[in-house]
Amino acid sequence: MKKAAIYVRVSTPDQHVESQLYDLRELAAQRGFEVVHEYEDRGVCGKKARRPGLDLLMADARRKKFSVVLVAAFDRIARSTRNFLQIVDELDNMGIEFISRREGVATGDAMGRLFVTIISAIAELERSLVVERVKSGMRRAKLEGRQIGRARLDIDREQVITDRRSGMSLTQVARKHSISRASVCRLMKESNGNPIPGVVNATVELTQQAGAGQ
Repeated sequence: MKKAAIYVRVSTPDQHVESQLYDLRELAAQRGFEVVHEYEDRGVCGKKARRPGLDLLMADARRKKFSVVLVAAFDRIARSTRNFLQIVDELDNMGIEFISRREGVATGDAMGRLFVTIISAIAELERSLVVERVKSGMRRAKLEGRQIGRARLDIDREQVITDRRSGMSLTQVARKHSISRASVCRLMKESNGNPIPGVVNATVELTQQAGAGQ
């Protein structure tokens, strides 16, 4: 006899899990499963990736306490396709069958695995379309001359670097130029290996003068 775990969830504290439990206990009896534990989350939104009941179920799954997980419907496990597939995939990798009563899907049979594969493919397509839409929007913005990303600081960058190298503190430089300390640090890092032209010229002149005086 296979050992099964039941997972139920309701979104608000005033809702009840009893109807889900009744249906899933009945399903377990029909399939000849031994229910070893029932996990529940009350008043927990399905959009949350971290849920006490579900977390405990996954922890016990890793300990091999059962070989089947029963739920009333897909949305009891997760509201997002990505989160749902992550959970089902992890259970599958542990050799644990996932059964949803409402959808009539069981990953232990060929049709169930095919169904999950189709959902996964659709989710991947959705992600690809989102990425392509973002890239397309960025290309269009660039062609229209719009700023993409963080705007460049409208300051005298060379003066910022000169002030910092002269011995002024980060705070003093930031206050003088009305920018953040982080911006000062970033400008200094960008200047490494790329000295300010004026400083370079002055250094060259001093070197030449020193050479002429010898």
